[in-house]
Formats: sequence, C-alpha cells, structure tokens
Amino acid sequence: MTRRGKAALGAAAGTVAVALTMTVAPTASAIIGGHDATSEYPFMASIQKDGHHYCGASLIKRDWIVTAGHCTVNVKPRQLSVRVGDRDRTKGAKAKVTKVIAHPGFSYEPFRNDVALMKLDHPVDAKPIELAAASGPAGTGTRILGWGMTCEDGNDCPHPPRTLQELDTELVPDQRCSENYHRGNELCTDSPTKNAQACILDSGGPQIKGRPGHWELIGATSRDGDADPECATGPGIYTDLTAHRDWIQQTTAK
Repeated sequence: MTRRGKAALGAAAGTVAVALTMTVAPTASAIIGGHDATSEYPFMASIQKDGHHYCGASLIKRDWIVTAGHCTVNVKPRQLSVRVGDRDRTKGAKAKVTKVIAHPGFSYEPFRNDVALMKLDHPVDAKPIELAAASGPAGTGTRILGWGMTCEDGNDCPHPPRTLQELDTELVPDQRCSENYHRGNELCTDSPTKNAQACILDSGGPQIKGRPGHWELIGATSRDGDADPECATGPGIYTDLTAHRDWIQQTTAK
C-alpha cells in the first residue's frame, strides 16, 4: 500500500534504493508483520519488470492475471514477465505479458478504479483462483499475500523476501479509511496484528477469504488508508475486485 509520499504499493526497480525513491511511477508496498506462507497459493503471481519483482497479482484464468491499475503506469508489455504458482518468486511457471489493460476508469491522481488485467503469452500450468460472489461485510476474515519489503526503512531490509509472505487481516468499517476512499468498490482492511500491513512491492497482490484449498479472491492491494505516513499503522485500501466482476469477465473473454 502506499501514500502519495510513499507512492502506491507497487512499482519496483533494480535496487531497493531506487524503488523507494522512484518518482516516475508509483512504488509498491510490502507486507510488514507477516510471516512465511503456511499454505500453497498456486494462483499467486509475481510481476517482474526487467527481471525484478515489481508487483503482485492473481491468476484468474490460465492466461490472465489481475493486479492493481497503478502497476501499469509507465510500463510496456515487453518489459514484463510473470512467475506463477510457487512461494519462491524466482521459481514457478514463467510467462511473458502480451497485453496490459488498465480499467477504463482508472486514475492515479486521485486514485480510482485501481485494477488492471494482463494477458499472458500462453496458458500456465497453475490453478487459477475463483473470484468471490461478494467481498463480505465488516468483520469478514481475510488474508493478504506479497513479496514486498518487510520493514518501513529499506536500509533495514534492503532485499525483498524470496519467500511469499502472508498476513491475516479483516474487513473493517469504511469510515476507518480516510484517504480518497471509495465506498462500494474498495475494501478498508486492517490486521488484528499490531503494526502489520502491506507496504512497498505488495501492490496488486491478492486479498483472499476462505480457508486453505478453498480460497476466493476478493481484492487487490492498492494503497495506505490513513494519514499516517507509515505503512504498518492503521488500515489499508484494497480494490474490491468483486465490484469489478463484469469488467473483468468481459475483458478476459475477448
């Protein structure tokens, strides 16, 4: 997640120092306060720009992934590749990206409709995740996943984790999120764990509900949700992918 000063939780670069100071495109956030993944997530994807982890994504068809709209800012398909289906972001099925399609209503300043789709050059050998019928009310238990930075200061954790991180979270009342939050197509999310939330390089990654082996996709990591400049404090904002179901289905059917 991100704030304007931190940028948006997504776009990585060749080194952490560059990633944390990049101004050309929004930067991403990583999971702080999480832990190594305890389950298999065959749908989890690492979008890699020029060979470096850039954003998270979810495999929703064997040749389509869904991510955050801000992960498409200032990038072209030829720069991107994807790794899918392994907790190690350097392993798993590999594919190239042939199409990058941001939501037609996507805006970065201010944030709106922060969702995008990417078409892969071939169907990968990994199991997609189903999009839930609805995200659920406040109090719904969820989980977020990502390979983002695990601390606020990149000098303290200069290398993003290779092993996928997870954090148990929950939907909280809309009024908890205050930064340009859009009721009805975004999810205000917090964690029962103190000082734990998504941060740089987690952008676009999945927010899921359910249980191991029966996960459903409800959201994509978007940005920080309050006025505090630190990622880990307060709630985060996630794009409600269930609210964009029609656009996702229509676009991936082409």
